[in-house]
Amino acid sequence: MRTMTRAQWTRRRDGGHGERVASAASAASAPTVERRQRRALGVWLLVLASGLIGCSGSTQTTAPAPPAAQTRPRSTASLTILSPAPGATVTGPVLHVRLQLTGAEIVPQTSTHLSPDKGHVHLLLDGRVVSMAYGIAQDVPVTAGTHLLQAEFVATDHFPFNPRVVTTVTFTDQ
Repeated sequence: MRTMTRAQWTRRRDGGHGERVASAASAASAPTVERRQRRALGVWLLVLASGLIGCSGSTQTTAPAPPAAQTRPRSTASLTILSPAPGATVTGPVLHVRLQLTGAEIVPQTSTHLSPDKGHVHLLLDGRVVSMAYGIAQDVPVTAGTHLLQAEFVATDHFPFNPRVVTTVTFTDQ
């Protein structure tokens, strides 16, 4: 194996045209706002990808646990699935879900400043996350068969309240 000097490596990276290319060492030693923004974006993409993986075949039955040192807020909210009704039979490839949230508000922003009356709704179909909703009406793709729909009102950091604010129904799609 041949060892290259930093100058040789730099020339090789720029195609031998003599352009100055910052070394990896100098770029790593001076984190910039842009670098931090890219890192934050990468973290959010990882979170989003984890949610999408939950929709693509792996089973996720519960939300991940928050850090052990963090105390979860208690919410007095109540959540009800209005549609589909328990035991209902529906038809078609799209399930129209309607929820009722009492004593709290659904907010679109994600935040670590937690409030017991602000959050998001997560929908799970047969144990898989299918929606992280910012509203009380959602359309969810379904296949024929009997299904378990779970809706959970979670804090603005997407972790559950303590105790959890969750409701479920079973329905059949034909």
